Amino acid sequence: MRTRIEDVAATAGVSIKTVSRVLNNEPNVRAETRQRVEAAVAQLGYKPNPSARSLAAQRSYALALVYNNPSRNYLMEIQGGMLEACHARHYNLLLGPVGTGRQSLPDLSALFENSRPDGVVLIPPLTDDPVVLDYLDAHQIPYACIAPIHPRDRIGVRMDETTAVVELIGHLVAQGHRRIGHILGPRGHGARQWRQAGYRQALRAAGIDYDPALVVNGRFSFESGVEAANALLDLETPPTAIFAANDDMAAAVYRAAGQRGLRVPRDLSVCGFDDTPIAGHIFPALTTVRQPTTQMGRQATEQLIERIRTASAGRMITVEHAVLVRESTAPPRRR
Repeated sequence: MRTRIEDVAATAGVSIKTVSRVLNNEPNVRAETRQRVEAAVAQLGYKPNPSARSLAAQRSYALALVYNNPSRNYLMEIQGGMLEACHARHYNLLLGPVGTGRQSLPDLSALFENSRPDGVVLIPPLTDDPVVLDYLDAHQIPYACIAPIHPRDRIGVRMDETTAVVELIGHLVAQGHRRIGHILGPRGHGARQWRQAGYRQALRAAGIDYDPALVVNGRFSFESGVEAANALLDLETPPTAIFAANDDMAAAVYRAAGQRGLRVPRDLSVCGFDDTPIAGHIFPALTTVRQPTTQMGRQATEQLIERIRTASAGRMITVEHAVLVRESTAPPRRR
């Protein structure tokens, strides 16, 4: 027979309401009581009934990851962190791909009419899409943001991406590179402006003039990275190093370089941003910035659940970065 919440309460010697509060990770439960309930849950193998739980609390106990981002690696990392937080707090996770601007409205309406999630986590570029934000505010739907351009009065997670890029480009400069190309992220992403700002700031600090010919547009996709890398390598004086604004586009630089008979890092140094799994899977391993995206997904979800429980709860968390120097960067060859 299926273990019931009444069985857990009897084993732990507490009320059904106390068991419910522990399962929902609500505050004001004594540590000793919480431990007894958790031990009883483990002993009995109890799993909450989602339908009964939803009816009792008038919630769906589901959260949605709402996204419009071409990087599958980034998306999977965020999703993994959200799943960790949802599992720990007995929530389900829904995926909600939506358009941008006015195109987002039919997708958002369908998501909330059909699935009714209790709240959403937004990732760029939707974190700053005014149409999406207005819809959520108008319908009083709680949300948390990852990497918003305007973090004030928001809850979620962010990172100082500009400082991270300053450190990354500083590494290339220290190796002797003076002609450094940059593949931008897509327009509308905070990452585009933050990472370009770090690139320019690092060049100024090194006394290197900014050359707009060395900066080309990308869309965070592998395909756009190949196109951008070819544009840089076609220059009369190509760069000796290329910084791509994410790891997918950095991997694409390897492809474009290899098709020309260039070896990384002997002929061209390459670095990226995010430290998604692809950074360690390609050869040579990619020098990049570690953005703890799994952690960011988990923490944004935790802040969202706090906001769902208490309207004034939740905050904007700033996480640390790390520059990971691997085998894809080396001093430039003399020509």
